[in-house]
Amino acid sequence: MQTTDYDLEQKLEQKHIYTKYSSPKSMLLLLLSAIAAVSVGGCSSVPANVLNSNSNDSQGEVKAENKTNNNSKISTPAIFKSTGDDPNFVVKVVDNVGPAVVRIDTSKTVRSQLPDEFNDPFFRRFFGNRLPSQSRQRVQRGNGSGFIINSNGEILTNAHVVNGADTVTVKLKDGRQFDGKVLGEDQVTDVAVIKIDAEDLPTVSLGNSESLRPGEAVIAIGNPLGLDYTVTSGILSATGRSSADIGASDKRVDYLQTDAAINPGNSGGPLLNAQGEVIGMNTAIIRGAQGLGFAIPINTVQRISQELIAKGSVDHPYLGVVMVTLNKDLKQRLNSELGTPTVETDKGVLLVRVVPRSPAARAGLKAGDVIVGIDNQNVTKNEEVQKIVEKSKIGVPLQVQIERNGQTRQIAVSPGPLPVQQQS
Repeated sequence: MQTTDYDLEQKLEQKHIYTKYSSPKSMLLLLLSAIAAVSVGGCSSVPANVLNSNSNDSQGEVKAENKTNNNSKISTPAIFKSTGDDPNFVVKVVDNVGPAVVRIDTSKTVRSQLPDEFNDPFFRRFFGNRLPSQSRQRVQRGNGSGFIINSNGEILTNAHVVNGADTVTVKLKDGRQFDGKVLGEDQVTDVAVIKIDAEDLPTVSLGNSESLRPGEAVIAIGNPLGLDYTVTSGILSATGRSSADIGASDKRVDYLQTDAAINPGNSGGPLLNAQGEVIGMNTAIIRGAQGLGFAIPINTVQRISQELIAKGSVDHPYLGVVMVTLNKDLKQRLNSELGTPTVETDKGVLLVRVVPRSPAARAGLKAGDVIVGIDNQNVTKNEEVQKIVEKSKIGVPLQVQIERNGQTRQIAVSPGPLPVQQQS
């Protein structure tokens, strides 16, 4: 019996090969926009026996070691080597950049409405006047951080800091406050631009996130949990963390990872290098983890913000597929569950769903196809496909190489604009 695309999609979902509304892999992303009544979990401590694991060494051994190394020099910690061996480089960076970092306070009215079931006459007779007849509303307040990129009042922050806000208030380090206007926000990359009516403001210098290397010293400035202008420092732990890696599958960002402490309220604040240049925008942490913070690379922030300033929105290329990285285990499981050798290759990106009337559907892509290349670039992970699509241009065809039923084909797919509110 022939398997239809719809049957394939249903079986894939039933067998948990994919889920339409996928949750983060094993960790829950905590976006850093602080709201009223935020609580912070407790800290875990290291067992005493671990801390004292070397305390049983004999004093004789210690003394002997001291005599041996009496004339040796203490090497400079790696974190200072790129800073001219200046242990106070953080102070200098904060003095120079601090005035251009701002606190952002927001408020929005949240309305809660009774479910339709409570309008049933039965419930009305049972509860009488104890049921509210109208929706209730409350004011939700939050705060975040941002940094000034233009002396005329243009400020960058996270989209989730200002999303849905009725009021935006910007507070400078010198104590001045301004009403902020959101020029634009992009939920796909979590970048927003705010404008305040001011002149001759201090500004930050933007660095280059493409040349970063793990181990570089970094500094974060922001307003965690309402504690204004908090400074933390650490190193750049990694680059190129995909949105799937950190559990933010609805975003299109390759994140920077840092162990510099960031907390709710740091969102939108700058991640700086040892020269005081902004290399990223702090945006997320992982709940329950320590020393795992993530920032949007400044090159991405700059590209998105320029479009937001110019036209208030960003058009992202879109194919309209749900995909998963293919491997040997998934191939065997898929073919076993479906009962037929549907998938021949064990490398590539498996399409588990094609959105109806999407660019991919119009071009002829189907559920069960395996993408093995795009524009003659081999692809083996879904993140690679997403990167290529994100860098493509709307309306300009991509030559997609696929395997279908053991045969290799090439299909031209012209990306369309990502639909509003579409996050997959």
